[in-house]
Amino acid sequence: MDLVITILLLLLVIALSGAVVRILPVRLPLPLLQIALGALLARPFGLRVEFDPELFFLLFIPPLLFADGWRIPKRELFLLRKPVLALAIGLVFFTIVGIGYFVHWMIPTVPLAVAFALAAVLSPTDAVAVSSITGGSRMPPRLMHVLSGEALLNDASGLVALQFAVAAEMTGTFSLVPAARDFALMAIGGVVAGAFVGFVFGVVRRRLIRWASEVDPASQVGLVLVLPFAAYLLAEHFHASGILAAVAAGMTMHHTDVSKGGYVATRVQNGAVWSMVEFVFNGFIFLLLGLQLPGIVDNAGIDIRQAGGGETWHLLVYVVAITLALVILRFVWVWVSLRFVLMRAWHRGEKRPKVGTRLVWTTALAGVRGAITMAGVLSLPFMKAEGVPFPARDLMIFLATGVILCTLVFGAIGLPLLVKGLKLSGEDPRVREERMARALTAEAALRGIADEQKRVEEVGDDNAIALASRVAARVMADYRQRIEAAGEEGDVPEKARAEAGAERAMRLAALRAERKELTELRRDHRINDETLRMLAREVDLAEAALTGLHSD
Repeated sequence: MDLVITILLLLLVIALSGAVVRILPVRLPLPLLQIALGALLARPFGLRVEFDPELFFLLFIPPLLFADGWRIPKRELFLLRKPVLALAIGLVFFTIVGIGYFVHWMIPTVPLAVAFALAAVLSPTDAVAVSSITGGSRMPPRLMHVLSGEALLNDASGLVALQFAVAAEMTGTFSLVPAARDFALMAIGGVVAGAFVGFVFGVVRRRLIRWASEVDPASQVGLVLVLPFAAYLLAEHFHASGILAAVAAGMTMHHTDVSKGGYVATRVQNGAVWSMVEFVFNGFIFLLLGLQLPGIVDNAGIDIRQAGGGETWHLLVYVVAITLALVILRFVWVWVSLRFVLMRAWHRGEKRPKVGTRLVWTTALAGVRGAITMAGVLSLPFMKAEGVPFPARDLMIFLATGVILCTLVFGAIGLPLLVKGLKLSGEDPRVREERMARALTAEAALRGIADEQKRVEEVGDDNAIALASRVAARVMADYRQRIEAAGEEGDVPEKARAEAGAERAMRLAALRAERKELTELRRDHRINDETLRMLAREVDLAEAALTGLHSD
């Protein structure tokens, strides 16, 4: 009973944190607020939560990575694969080596393998946190795609490296060549396992729908929720990377949904459920961190004093030093990578893009750490062997927590200043593509209406033909207005967009009046709850379709 009450309390705090962060007078990253709320529950109220690190890792990592793989824009990931791979793989191992030796040099009592484990959990970045800090739209879209692709892939590479570092500390042995071979086999096996699970699920889902002759969105969403765990456990069973399997399963599911089509109700519920899962799971990670934080601080202070590493206040110095080292290593890697790009362009006689130091600093500060780092460090084992605690576990958790907080604060202060007016060559043509797609789909709709009108004229009577003609003219007018609004700059597109905006406002007012009337009818007992739910859902979907469109 106590466990159920604790879970319900944490869910309540997570839900409230999402509302509170929006009404605060100061723009505060949500993870910072959730960590503070967790610490508040732990110290004044005495709430404690014990958990198994392995179970914690299994519960939180697969769905979060699956959602990242599902959401990542695949075309941009392919087009920007060179900078993404340079950051997601090259920078990860550069960070692990640099930070690992730096931590071991700064705190000699920390074993080198444990220092590498800390560096591995600090290597994954969080593009969602960057977007929340900068406001998303102010970050150049091309750079945001690079950061999103990096965050997706370095989650996997960093966590796989963490497993090797922990294994080296547990066994006391490590060899680079066998580790590199095992890493490659685990990576390939994980990708194959995840793609296989995603492909099989798509086939089975289509067969079930064909046999049942109807769609049950709730059961399909329930199956999708199990998918990341199935991919992870299958890969782990064959000693492959379950982390990469979860990512690959998410990417495969997205490809299956797009290429094989889907159903509106399922897509709507999938989007809503996975948004909720990501929000709740991220919130749980940071709340659990806050709950552990007071004890972690106390134990980290004890660890560092017993090991002769200094006083408790030295912990803050270590956190700031590690954060600055991460930023500097990231700056160096990006600067050197860009120099290679410019040099290659010069040798080929190509036009060299203008890249300033401001872009490099923006990319360096955008390496914000988040939920994956927290989940990884909390998954460190408690015991190295029977009766032997894992070395400096609480100290590692404290340092990782401090680095997350520091990167969030540095990013919140520095990134909004750096991204102002920042432009990149070859900028993302998202607005132009959206207008083109709207115009082409509207033209396809007009052809579909014309074909349907022709079919009615061939088989229908005079009344049906007249009715089809009137309805077709009315529907075609809406699509012609959409084609005009999707045009390039000029008087006609601007007028069409203004009309579309006014029409959108009118329709929203009408829908809200419908909802108010439905509520009053239910209050007066003129309709029952079932009728209210059915009609209110129709109004909600219509309003969602309108509010999801750009006003321009």
